Amino acid sequence: MKKISKIWLAAGAIIVIAIIAWLISGGKEEKQVSFSFEKVAPTNIQIGVTATGTIEPVTSVTVGTQVSGIVSRIYVDYNSVVKKGQVIAELDKTNLTSELNTAKANLASAQSSLNYETDNYKRYKTLYSKGLVSADEYESAKLSYDKALQTVVSQKEQLTKAQTNLGYATITSPIDGVVLSKAVEEGQTVAASFNTPELFSIAKDLKDMRVIADIDEADIGEVKEGEHVTFTVDAFPNDTFNGVVTQVRQEATTTNNVVTYEVVISAPNADLKLKPGLTANVTIFTAEKNNVLSVPSKALRYTPTVETIGKKYKIQDCQGKNKVWTLEGNVIKAHAVQIGISDGSRTEIISGISNGTQVITELKEIMSESEGEATQSGTERSPFAPGPPGKNKKK
Repeated sequence: MKKISKIWLAAGAIIVIAIIAWLISGGKEEKQVSFSFEKVAPTNIQIGVTATGTIEPVTSVTVGTQVSGIVSRIYVDYNSVVKKGQVIAELDKTNLTSELNTAKANLASAQSSLNYETDNYKRYKTLYSKGLVSADEYESAKLSYDKALQTVVSQKEQLTKAQTNLGYATITSPIDGVVLSKAVEEGQTVAASFNTPELFSIAKDLKDMRVIADIDEADIGEVKEGEHVTFTVDAFPNDTFNGVVTQVRQEATTTNNVVTYEVVISAPNADLKLKPGLTANVTIFTAEKNNVLSVPSKALRYTPTVETIGKKYKIQDCQGKNKVWTLEGNVIKAHAVQIGISDGSRTEIISGISNGTQVITELKEIMSESEGEATQSGTERSPFAPGPPGKNKKK
C-alpha cells in the first residue's frame, strides 16, 4: 500500500509541475506569423455609377395619316432606306377625289350666284341714287350681294380643304432615314376620326444612336454632362461600347416608390451593331484619375496588434487618420498617408509614402499542423464562422 501511495504522489507532483509550466509559458506556443505585401504603384482609378438603359435612335419620326381611307399601295418595307419626300404609301383616292369635284362644283355655283348678285346690286345702286327705288329695295339687293360674296369665300375654303385631303392620301417620308416599323398592310382601313393612326416609324440615322438610362436618385447628384460612359449589350457580350453623357433630365419618374432620372448618353454606331430597343448595361464614370500612386484598399484597413503578431515584432505607430504599415526588420512601422479617390479595390495615395514601397496588406498566422493557418487583414473573424480544419477535433 505504501508503495502505491508513493507512485500516486509522484504522478500528482508531475502533473502539478506540468500545469505550472504550462501557465508560465502562457498556455500555448508562441505564434508564427507571416505577412502579405504589395507595392505602392501607379494605376488608373475610376469611380462609376451603374444603371440600365435602352438604346434608341437620336431622331425617330412616326408617320401617320390625317385622313381616313383604305390603304391602296405600300412602297416600302422594314429596313427600307427612304429619302425626304419619297412616296411610301397611298390611300384609296376615290372618295377624296369625289369630295374635291363636289367642292369645285359648289364653288362654280357660288361664283355664278355672286356674278348675278353683283350685277343686280350695281343696278339697284344706280336706281337708288336717282331716287327710282326705295331704300329698302336697295338694302335688300346689297344684302344678297354680301351673302353671295361670303358663299364664294366659304366654297373656296372647302375646295382648298378637299385638295389638301386628297394630297394627304399620298404618304411621304418626312426625313431621310430607315423604316423601323410598318403598322399597316395593303387593303387595311385606317380611321383618323379621333387621332392620327400610326403607319410607319422612321429613324433618321442608325449610325447616330443614344442610350436613355434610368439613374437612381442616390446617384444622380454625381452624374454630369460630358462624363465618360461605357456600356455593354447582351447581343454582343464581348464588346464594350463608349459614349458621353449629353443630357441629365430634370423630370423624375417614380416606380414602386423608386425615384429615377433619365440620362441621355451618346452611342456612336458606325458598324451598326447597336439596334433600337436593346438593353444597355451602363457604367458612368463620375471620377477618373490615370497613373496615380495607389495601394490596395485593404492595406488601409489593416492594423497590427500585439495579440495578432506576438512578441517577435515591435509596433511603431504614428498619428494620422489613414495609415499603411511597412515591415523594417522586426519593426512594423506606420506611415500616415493622405488619400484621394477609391474604387473600392485600390485607393489613391496623395502623400505620405513613396512609389515602390512594400506595404502590408494582411497577416497570416501559422499555427500548428492540426490548427492550420489563419489570416488577419484588419478585421476580426466572426465567432459564428467555422474554425480551421481539425481545430476542434478530438484526439
